[in-house]
Amino acid sequence: MRAGRSRDGGIAFAIVIVLVALNLRAFLTSSSPLLEPIRLATGIGFHAVALLTVLPMFAMGATSLFGAAVGQRIGARGGVGLGLTAIALACASRYVAGGAAALLWSAALAGAGVGLVQALMPGVVKQAYPARIGVMTGLYSAAIMGGGGLGAMASPWVAHAFGGAQPDWHAGLSIWSLLAVFALLYWLNMRRMEFTTDAPRQGLSWLRCFASRRAWLLAACFGLINGGYTSLVAWLPHFYAQQGWTAQQGGSVLALMTAAQVVSALAMPAIARSRGRDLRPWLALTLAAQLAGFCALTFDAPAPAVAIAIVLGFGLGGAFSLCMVLALDHLPDPAQAGALAGFMQGVGFMIAALAPFVTGWVREHTGGFTLAWAYLAAVVVVLLPLMLCFDPRRYAASTAGLFDVRGALPGAPSLAALDGAATRKV
Repeated sequence: MRAGRSRDGGIAFAIVIVLVALNLRAFLTSSSPLLEPIRLATGIGFHAVALLTVLPMFAMGATSLFGAAVGQRIGARGGVGLGLTAIALACASRYVAGGAAALLWSAALAGAGVGLVQALMPGVVKQAYPARIGVMTGLYSAAIMGGGGLGAMASPWVAHAFGGAQPDWHAGLSIWSLLAVFALLYWLNMRRMEFTTDAPRQGLSWLRCFASRRAWLLAACFGLINGGYTSLVAWLPHFYAQQGWTAQQGGSVLALMTAAQVVSALAMPAIARSRGRDLRPWLALTLAAQLAGFCALTFDAPAPAVAIAIVLGFGLGGAFSLCMVLALDHLPDPAQAGALAGFMQGVGFMIAALAPFVTGWVREHTGGFTLAWAYLAAVVVVLLPLMLCFDPRRYAASTAGLFDVRGALPGAPSLAALDGAATRKV
């Protein structure tokens, strides 16, 4: 996409962004509501079940780290297209998956595809919509969460529609290949959008982030926040199944939580940026909501599951999208900001992948989830003071020397210009 020809990518490209983002969580949330029929058919144990979430998260992280380099070689259009192709193949293979090994392989392949897309899309969004980064990052994040809700809610329905009394979990898991193919065709058909394949620039490697304290702080916060999400995706339907709920009911609770994530992910960046560039109060608000939700689960509060799901969804969705904006705000150049966001996601998702293992281990050794929810609440308590470090007045100082300033894109907005635009909006 060439800066300067139009002010932003327009509505058509925004629709493409939404379609692509819908594919980034549906495959992940689709297995949790169908856990019981999958376990009965394959004999998969709780540790292996956790791997259905852990493996793709690790794959997301590892691929995100290399995504920027792939994008520089084949372009954003080719890189995102390759990622969507991997997701489509992984989901389609689940229709003929006969055991745990095939399921785990498909989960890892889909996670790798997602990681490639997630490494490239933040930079694409920042470059396409430089004046509306908060709104468009919120839309992108909301669509990611929305895809997760679709996976949790629609997969049990599809499984029952194809299998009747005995849910066809193969159909429930593989249906998402159709969405990936549709998004891939739409993405590749956007011929009017101009994608640039930037030549590799000296000093733009994500490897430089390993020496940056700010990059590690962003990655740690992002990973710990998403650990709550991955744990809930893996275990929340099963938690309610222990209380006698059906797979459809458990999936509906997860879908409701995701619906709240969508609203929060869409609204919070826009609201926060309308008040200025300091995201710390809004991040604290979303973390407080998470803390309230995990405490309600820990102490078996009388609040209905619907209310708990909404509160958790608000906290998780808002924190996710605000973290994306936070990383992109640190650097004015889209390619540099994308590299930093790629490192944040890459390391962060690998940290997040550990959470379902921890919570699953606690569940297996205690017979319940009380201590698992308490652990997640404690993580939020640790995160709250860390938010104080993200003072926007220190973004430039905290990233000084991270990338070669000579590698900035021609015409990229300067930090002063972004500050001026934010001030005018206020």
